[in-house]
Amino acid sequence: MIKAFDRWDTEGIKVHDRGLVDYITLKPKVVPRTGARYAGERFHKSKIFIVERLINKVMIPGHKSKKHFKGSGHITGKAEKAYNIVEKAFEIIEQKTKENPIKVFVEALVNAAPREEIIAIEYGGARYPKAVECAPQRRIDIALRFFTQGSYQKSFNTKKAIEDCLADEILNAYKLSSNSAAITKKLELERQADASR
Repeated sequence: MIKAFDRWDTEGIKVHDRGLVDYITLKPKVVPRTGARYAGERFHKSKIFIVERLINKVMIPGHKSKKHFKGSGHITGKAEKAYNIVEKAFEIIEQKTKENPIKVFVEALVNAAPREEIIAIEYGGARYPKAVECAPQRRIDIALRFFTQGSYQKSFNTKKAIEDCLADEILNAYKLSSNSAAITKKLELERQADASR
């Protein structure tokens, strides 16, 4: 029986959002690292273990609207460093909740995935915002990006370690708390989409 990180079982973890069931893969890996083997294959990232997708996002959380807005010793694209950050964050989650951290992470991900977003439509020289439904794969991408960016912003120039910030971010999203950057941004996106119908 393979366990994630050789410690946590993924059996019996259910995704409660029916739209995301096919896009959150819970096939465990001892070392979740495919090394971009399927990078050119469309939609293949949805078949990759969800924890590996989090690790990949932790490697480059600095990208924000095509600018690398923050850099630090952690953001170096080094897979082992990102792997250790995620493993330590999961240990912290397990200590605080006494639950399987992968189950907590999956539920936090479902809570933080936005259902709608806005796009800009140019009409007669003017730009108008328009609400659109978010595709399931994009919902997960956005939630993972919010997790990593939110946790890095909280640990940037502070004494708090990135592992603690990432664990707090996931726990707050799990509890639907407004202290989570991902939940705050999701609600803001959905509010903007609602206003621009």
